[in-house]
Amino acid sequence: MPTSLNDDPEAQISILRSTVETKFHIDTEWWEEQGRNLRFHLYDRLCPDCKELYSSYNEVEEVDWVDDETAEVTRVNALWHALSTCCSNRPDYITEETPFIEAIFRVFLSNGNTPLTPLELHERLNPRPPKVILRLLTGDRIYNGIRPCPS
Repeated sequence: MPTSLNDDPEAQISILRSTVETKFHIDTEWWEEQGRNLRFHLYDRLCPDCKELYSSYNEVEEVDWVDDETAEVTRVNALWHALSTCCSNRPDYITEETPFIEAIFRVFLSNGNTPLTPLELHERLNPRPPKVILRLLTGDRIYNGIRPCPS
């Protein structure tokens, strides 16, 4: 089970080819490979109002999610849906005090894990240049499964 890029040859190749135009996403398979519970991490980032709606991260159903661009309907975890439609709209979801790599993770949570490039992340988060964002995402550590999308 790779915990860093040094342990995963495929990830190393993908990282070596990465540019500021490479799409990244939260790799849900990484969470499974690491034996980590993504639902817990989703629940942990819910706003207080949504935490009241969902008493446990284990007993959450799936809901229909409609893609704004394609109108495609998919089934998603209700916690992810709440993060996207409620929590991420609150002013305290991402603040100046939010660690930058956590802010990147929260952007992916808020957009339904739609792949984004470092350029697009820069447009949303602004304080760091795209090349710095690329270096953060391609460093030795894989942060919360954020990896390049498969080509």
